[in-house]
Amino acid sequence: MSIINDFKIATSAINSNRSRTALTITGLVIGVASIFMVFSAGEGLESLILGQIESFGTDFIQTEIKVPTGKTPGSAADESASGQALVQGVQVTSLTLDDMDDLKKLDNIVDSYGALMSQGVATYKAEKEPVTIFGVSPSYIDIDSSEVEYGSFYTDMEDKSLAQVVVLGSELKDKLFGESEAVGKTIKIKKKNFTVVGVMEKRGAVMTLDFDNFIYVPVRTLQKKMMGIDHVLYITSKVADLSLSYDTAEEMRYILRENHDIVDVTKDDFRVTTMDEMMEMLGTITGAITLLLLAIVVISLVVAGVGITNVMYVIISERTTEIGLRKAVGANYYHIIRQFLIESIMITLLGFIFGFLIGGLFSFVIAIGAQYSGLDWQFSIPLKSIITAFVFSVFAGVIFGYFPARKAALMEPVTALRKE
Repeated sequence: MSIINDFKIATSAINSNRSRTALTITGLVIGVASIFMVFSAGEGLESLILGQIESFGTDFIQTEIKVPTGKTPGSAADESASGQALVQGVQVTSLTLDDMDDLKKLDNIVDSYGALMSQGVATYKAEKEPVTIFGVSPSYIDIDSSEVEYGSFYTDMEDKSLAQVVVLGSELKDKLFGESEAVGKTIKIKKKNFTVVGVMEKRGAVMTLDFDNFIYVPVRTLQKKMMGIDHVLYITSKVADLSLSYDTAEEMRYILRENHDIVDVTKDDFRVTTMDEMMEMLGTITGAITLLLLAIVVISLVVAGVGITNVMYVIISERTTEIGLRKAVGANYYHIIRQFLIESIMITLLGFIFGFLIGGLFSFVIAIGAQYSGLDWQFSIPLKSIITAFVFSVFAGVIFGYFPARKAALMEPVTALRKE
């Protein structure tokens, strides 16, 4: 008996029981579709996040506060312990504008800005809006990709003199002033009057930061007059030569340890990260999320595989006479097991095909929905998702079809014919 005949028999059996076949592969279709959706969503999310990070530029090094943990800097244990401490309210007040000035002296640093964030309510006449107050150095406008649409950004002199001036995000300007001119007007924040000197161009949200609803304030003004502190949350530095970023980051760590009197590197109260390292870290996070979701999908696929096994046992019990006749006319163990394994694999491959179509469709709908919501979400079906789903489908056909096929192949012809 040739393999071609086995395929013909399997095709005939599947066609003659279409309803049962459809019910059999339903779980597999859902599982395979989920594989495509998970991989597609993972690729879309990673592309979205990395694209938004790149919108800041790739020639930056970020220095931010970190709670000392006594663990290896940059390790998962270090990051986890530091993150938990910050969430619990531990404050790190050692990163200052003096650190920023020292970092700017490095040969490969073009410029730097320090940053702080606070919350408040902006008031203009009868209009009140909750806002994020973004305190940054004047050099922010030269380093960042943002642009001023009306008026100008505040100056270094205004920052050093603690001037009460602000620049509004584009949407916040519309909420407070509507179509009216904003530059030159006075708004109130935390019971203090501030003069609007500029309005930013529309930028949109980058990850969780909605820059269009920010109020930009001189960082020293926010420190001294509004928060009563001396430190900053982070310092962003622009590098001249991107290829020297790693060496520059090491020099920055050395300077900060000197400034903060740190001898043991496990006691670092800061984190210095190049943009390449940041993108690699985020890629690792999205990859881990994808693997976690895939683990959940695999469980559903195993359940679907068990269903296929049960159905194959039913099929074999219904075709006992056929098995007996084939063995009576010369079919051996190999011929019988091959026939039912081919049938099992064909059933799982049908699940793969329909799962591919449904998963691809849903992934496309998700991408369109995300784009409609303003996200730069790219639709894709990664090759690795196709390979993963195909290999699993064939593997499932072999594994979950083997024991029923083996049972059929071990039947004695006389016993099989007698059961009829």
